[in-house]
This record gives sequence, C-alpha cells and structure tokens, in this order.
Amino acid sequence: MAQGTRDQGEDVRTLARSLAARPAGVVREEARSVGRAVRAACRGPGRERDLVVQSLKAAAAALLAWLVAGVWLGDPMALMAPWVAVVLVQATVYSSLMRAVRQLTAICAGTLLASAAQAITDDTTAALALCVPVLMLLANWPRFGDQGTYGATTALFTLATGSVSGAAVGHRLGQAALGAAIGVAVNALILPPIHLRDVRENLAALAREAADVLHGIAADLGRDDWDSGAAADWSLGSDRLERRLGALRAARGWSRESLRMPKGALRALRRVPSDVPSEAEDERWSRITGHIGALARTLAVATDDDRTPGPPDSRTLRTYARLLDLIADRCRAEAGRLQHAGAVQPPDREAEARMEELHDRMQEALREQAGREATRTTVLGSLLLQAENVWAEVVPDVVRR
Repeated sequence: MAQGTRDQGEDVRTLARSLAARPAGVVREEARSVGRAVRAACRGPGRERDLVVQSLKAAAAALLAWLVAGVWLGDPMALMAPWVAVVLVQATVYSSLMRAVRQLTAICAGTLLASAAQAITDDTTAALALCVPVLMLLANWPRFGDQGTYGATTALFTLATGSVSGAAVGHRLGQAALGAAIGVAVNALILPPIHLRDVRENLAALAREAADVLHGIAADLGRDDWDSGAAADWSLGSDRLERRLGALRAARGWSRESLRMPKGALRALRRVPSDVPSEAEDERWSRITGHIGALARTLAVATDDDRTPGPPDSRTLRTYARLLDLIADRCRAEAGRLQHAGAVQPPDREAEARMEELHDRMQEALREQAGREATRTTVLGSLLLQAENVWAEVVPDVVRR
C-alpha cells in the first residue's frame, strides 16, 4: 500500500512538473519565433520587414492626423482623426479604401443616431438604450464588413462626452473624414504594400515543408521501431502543410487585391514584379499537399492495432523510405527554384534513375505481397500510389514505365 501511495505521489509530481513546463515551453517557443522574425526583418526584404513597415506607417498616420487635427487646426474633436487613421493602414491600398468608406458610414450612422436619441430622450441612459441596439443590429449587416461596430462605439463616445450639438456632430464627422483621408494617403503613397513577393515566399516555404515532412517520414520508416507516435508526428506535419497552403491562398488573394488599386504612375512607383509564379503552381502544390496528407493517413491507419490493414514488411518499407527521400530532395530543389526568380534547376538524371530503380523494386514487392496477404497489399498499394502522385507532380516531365 505504501509503495502504491509513493508511486501515485510520484505520478502526481511528474504531471505537475509537466504542466508547469508547458507555459515555459510556450514562452520559449514564442521567444524563438520573435527572434526569428527580427532576424528575418534585419536580413532583407520579406514578410517580416513588410509587417514592420506597415506598423510604422500606421503609427506615422496616427501622428500626422493628430498634428493636423489637434495641433494645426486645434479641433476639440481631434481624437477622431488619429483613431480612424491608424486602423486604415491596411494590408493593401484597396482594402484601406474600402474600409475607409465602410468605417465613415458606420461613424456617421453612430453619431447621427446617438445625437437624435439624445435630443428625443434628453437622457444619456435612455439614449443609449434607444440607439445602441439599433447600431449593433446594423453592425451585423454584411455591407459594413468588420467596420460595423464603429457605429456603436462612436455612439458611446458621443453620448459619454455629452457633445450632441450640431457643431459637435460636424466636428466629429469632419475629423473622421480627415483621419480616413490621411490613413489612405499614407498607405497609398509611402511604400505602398504589395504582396506578390508573399506568393513566391509561401510557395517556396510550402515546397520546403513538403520536403521536411517526406524526409521525416522516410527517416522513421528506415527504423524498425516506428510506432503510432511517429504516425502522429507525420499527421502533425501534414497539418502544417495544410496551414501553409492556407497562407499561400491568402497571399495570392492579397496579391490580386494589391493590383486592384492604384494604377498608372502609382503602380510604377510600387515596382510590381513581373515574374510572380503562376496560379498553376498553387494548384500543383495543393495537389502535392493532398497526396502527402493521404500518405500520412494511410500510415496512421497501418499503425492502429484496432484496424485490419497492417504495414508492409521492414525491407519493403526501407526501400519505400529511400524513394521518399529522393522525392523530398526534389521538393527541396523546387523550393530553391521558386524562391529565386529565374533560377533553373537542371534535371538530376542520376537521382531520377535511382527513383526509377526503387519504383521498380516497390512494384515487384507489391506483386509478391499480393500473393501472400491482401490487407498488407492494400496498404502497400496505397502508399506506392501516393508516392507516384507526388513524384508525378514534382517531376512532371518524367516518363515512368
């Protein structure tokens, strides 16, 4: 009994140490992420530096709006101008302009409804009860996008300050318009954001991560002691690929939006690159991501003791691992080509010959397995099919027998 109590106490202490270590691990990981972002921003152009530029531009827009409204014009409602300006330095000039229109509409609605409610009720609490529910309903109108809540917050500011006269309403709306104009102008004229580079960087990162996942799977399959824990790691790697694919799609959407506004001389000022990877590359790597995900799921099923299919024998898996390593090497070469515009990757005939040889050996193993055990043949056939699919996408011009 005493031994059991000591064991239970040790388990509790181990669990407590594990739980205590988790926040520390999260903090360390966040610190490393911040450090990587800082180094990337200092190293050269990229997403991290773009974020720094946009943040500084938002701060500059707010400061400029305050100087114009509060210092130069001496307006009592000067707070409205920097408040509006800081949120309008958006990811693209087009989104800044559209958000400015929606935000101004919401602010006008909030100011006018709050002033009308105060005039009707002559009581701040009653005016709040009258106008805020209406404004919150309007905030959910899709036309407002994510700017609808500015109507309700503007109403709260209006009623809290007690400034509901015609002059106060005019000042508030005028300062909001001034802040919107400054925010949009700063975003459009000072290092306007362009996200075409993000497309290339996300494509290259997706190719690198695909290589990492395949190398990781190959390394584990090369050992005899891989288990469901390794399969869980492969599933996590597949999930990371899906998230990177989502980032690529978002970057492609931002790049399209970046080119919608403005045109002519301003577009020339932005130095829009002409060698952005085509959208066909997005589709190609989307298919590769799906094939790798299917491969990881097949292996996860094979390690599940409660499922019928089992993994192939160790010798066959080691051959398969070498094939995955070669495919992963080609993914990494594709990442280099995508990262550097104009880079040409010469075909590696020796590697392709080795891939052909390993592929033939896998097909022979599949034929041998088919004569012995149907369930293992199903798993091996699925694994070989997914490897062939990735191979066909990464090396589209290869001809296999």
